[in-house]
Amino acid sequence: MRRLLIPALILPVACACAGAAEARQAGTTINLVAYSTPKPVMQKLISRFGHTSAGTGVSFSQSYGPSGSQARAIAAGQPASIAFLSTGLDIDTLADAGVVAKNWNKAPYGGIAADSVVALVVRPGNPKHIHGWSDLVKPGVQVVTPNPFSSGSAKWNVLAAYGAARKSGMSDHKALQFVTKLFKHVVSQDTSGSNAANTFFSGKGDVLITYESEAYSALATGNKGELVVPKPTMLIELPMVALKDAPSAAKAFITYAHAPKQQAIFAANGYRPVVKSVLERQNLASWAKKYKTGPTFNIRDRLFGGWLKANRVWFDPNTGRMVGIERAVGGG
Repeated sequence: MRRLLIPALILPVACACAGAAEARQAGTTINLVAYSTPKPVMQKLISRFGHTSAGTGVSFSQSYGPSGSQARAIAAGQPASIAFLSTGLDIDTLADAGVVAKNWNKAPYGGIAADSVVALVVRPGNPKHIHGWSDLVKPGVQVVTPNPFSSGSAKWNVLAAYGAARKSGMSDHKALQFVTKLFKHVVSQDTSGSNAANTFFSGKGDVLITYESEAYSALATGNKGELVVPKPTMLIELPMVALKDAPSAAKAFITYAHAPKQQAIFAANGYRPVVKSVLERQNLASWAKKYKTGPTFNIRDRLFGGWLKANRVWFDPNTGRMVGIERAVGGG
């Protein structure tokens, strides 16, 4: 009888501990502040998280908008538990403000929740025969891309265009001329990637420069167009971090988002998973095939030298290259 007593005592104690943990979570609100386009996939992850022990009783407040604007709002005091932004630069803004750990990129997978690449969306049938970067500057082609001074997506687009030109053999000077010529074809610069997509699918322009993930999401919801992944193209890394004062449930959600099952959800919704092994799953075979066109370069390439240098060179509001380009084309 004495040997049976210990398990009998442990069971109610264990249940009591589990119940206490769930009670602590009950009433917890996670404030998710994200860039403009991941709402569809985040809704799926949040719904599933609610059925886990870590997510029991946890509610979410969600805010989506231009990545740079979101970062500045958080730094200025907007309530946030998790920041899911479109560039590491925007997370660095939060680190500089003291609300995110300076070493945020030392987390598993470098703090990145999912990847994408810079892609193009063209009209059905591709009437302007757009297959790569050089086609964007052909006579009569109208381009839609967001504004790089508000949108993280736009920053990726600018750097991808420049990087592609350099990888094709152009000098820095010639590549800069190419980006300037490209912006002479831009007919709309919305504040965010999602707004740019709305403008394009409302009928403006011949080609949209966007995240591959946003293209898949838009096309899956009935918008008409065709995806083109240009060669070469740039890797997009999408960081997700918990703020310093975030509840434990926020950190649990980020861990949850990196688990294979959730990475498979990212993969099935147009994002390239950071846990690459999930693409070996049979039900993701079609997505694995779509992702075979890999990125050729990333932000750490010597052409850019990381986000800090790239931002200073290209997007400084006073001296950045994009200031000169916008003025040259009448956009600033």
